[in-house]
Amino acid sequence: MNPLRQLAEFGQAVWVDNLQRSYITQGTLKKLIDEDGLKGLTSNPTIFQKAVSGSEDYADLFAEARAKGLSANDVYEHLAVRDVQGAADILRPVYDSLKGKDGLASLEVSPRLANQTQATLEEARRLWKTLARPNVMIKVPGTEAGVPAFQQLISEGININVTLLFSQERYRQIADAYLSGLEKFAKAGGDLSTVASVASFFVSRIDVAADKEIEQRLKGAGVSAEQRKTLEALRGSGKVAIANAKLAYRIYQEVFSGARWKALAAKGARVQRVLWASTSTKNPKLRDVLYVEELIGPDTVNTMPPATIDAFREHGKVRTSLVEDLAGAKETMRQLEASGVSMKSITERLAVDGVKLFEESFDALLGAVGEQLKKK
Repeated sequence: MNPLRQLAEFGQAVWVDNLQRSYITQGTLKKLIDEDGLKGLTSNPTIFQKAVSGSEDYADLFAEARAKGLSANDVYEHLAVRDVQGAADILRPVYDSLKGKDGLASLEVSPRLANQTQATLEEARRLWKTLARPNVMIKVPGTEAGVPAFQQLISEGININVTLLFSQERYRQIADAYLSGLEKFAKAGGDLSTVASVASFFVSRIDVAADKEIEQRLKGAGVSAEQRKTLEALRGSGKVAIANAKLAYRIYQEVFSGARWKALAAKGARVQRVLWASTSTKNPKLRDVLYVEELIGPDTVNTMPPATIDAFREHGKVRTSLVEDLAGAKETMRQLEASGVSMKSITERLAVDGVKLFEESFDALLGAVGEQLKKK
């Protein structure tokens, strides 16, 4: 059996972390749904920038925009909305058959608003209204400013994908904000069964950053022989990101089994699934499907770039790995801290850098759109 389809038996949904016009017009997305059991899709500025720069998919839109004298920002939003609406329409049968549990497509608010609560709220509401599909999600960054925005949007019944989560502490805040938002929505008479949300927890970037920190620590003074041995064993192993993700999932299990959650579930609320993002393997020495195979468990999503989807279809191994060896995950984190590498500083820096990278991609995207608009 196709390993991608097998994941559903273990409670995990496969989403694709990619979107361009050809996915809709050439049947690529439909094929992934039919053959691989795909259940959703994520997009971001980096994905759209590559789509605009690397294809002729948007020639019609650019020609129309030139005639109207539209700005690069207006054209980007037009193409992003059109593509996400198209993807949502193709995913609609999945959404309907699963009664709203899945079949979702995500569009991100501008990364420039990541540290502005009110501006994020306004843009998220506007995009939700513009997309006008029940099976879309608005992506809001899990920054300090993003947490209250997320909670408020949930209280208004808007589907939200909280992105750029790296730390267990911030994930707990998000899970709590989800419950608070649902409670407020219920109090206002909202139908909780219509609200969908995922918490996008980033994986491979943790290992990239941890490996850099370990390298610096090994070069520094005052490293004991025991610490050196531990750090060398952890470096390049892929263990840190997986341990961090497993412990985040443990928080999920705690939050979504408590009395507060049960009261909401009785009113029809859906769990906020954990979504594993950044799951392509950056270290060529590691197995190319490591971050899929080691994070399989109930009520989760893995959003994979096309290359990882192809690799897992070909040689992925499926087991309930996410709840295995929690003691080992805790020990990995303990060893890292005891050896002088701070997980808190790694995740805080990644959160800041994540926003910056998306801002840079957004600027590059608008630049690519601008270049296309200049063409005759």
